[in-house]
Amino acid sequence: MLKLHFAPNSRAGRIVWLLEELGLPYDINKMAFSQEDLKSDEHRARHPLGRVPVLDDGDVQIYESGAIVEYVLERHKNGGLKPSVDSQQYPEYLQWFHYCEGMVMPPVNTVVVQTVLLPPDRRDETVLGQAKRLLSKALEPVNQALEGRDYLIGDFSGADIMLGHACFMSNRIGCVSDDMEHLKAYVGRIEARAAFQTAITMQ
Repeated sequence: MLKLHFAPNSRAGRIVWLLEELGLPYDINKMAFSQEDLKSDEHRARHPLGRVPVLDDGDVQIYESGAIVEYVLERHKNGGLKPSVDSQQYPEYLQWFHYCEGMVMPPVNTVVVQTVLLPPDRRDETVLGQAKRLLSKALEPVNQALEGRDYLIGDFSGADIMLGHACFMSNRIGCVSDDMEHLKAYVGRIEARAAFQTAITMQ
């Protein structure tokens, strides 16, 4: 049985979503998004920085959401939700899978820090504005790629678990403008998926 160590409003939501999409049985260790839970000795033994998600699979323990998605798809779904290596879609799949953490999530993280995590007297409007502009630039190629497509490579895939979740977060913090109509519609399709709704209710 897979066991997911989870805290709300984190990348761990991606893994709940993935497991629900695949119909895989799992247990969940739901922790508070707090120093007390995440920085405890018990959890630091799982992740040296006290972060989530962490997945237990028998004798295997693995962290980093992208690594977990790849691990689950290969070991538990025989490469399901991803094109074969020799497919014409495979390079694009890899591109969008990794575009998430490389281009979209860094400014998302800064926006969240500057609007939620820092106390008002420590927030910096200049830093916030720069992050929002950078995020908008990072999302525009995604919006363009989605023209005429329901999902990033056509069919729903692991790339949508990664980048789709980041697009949802970007929209939730008000950084997807109405003129990004393809991206707005994409987020709507993601939000309508039953597995995604299950994941979000755990937030």
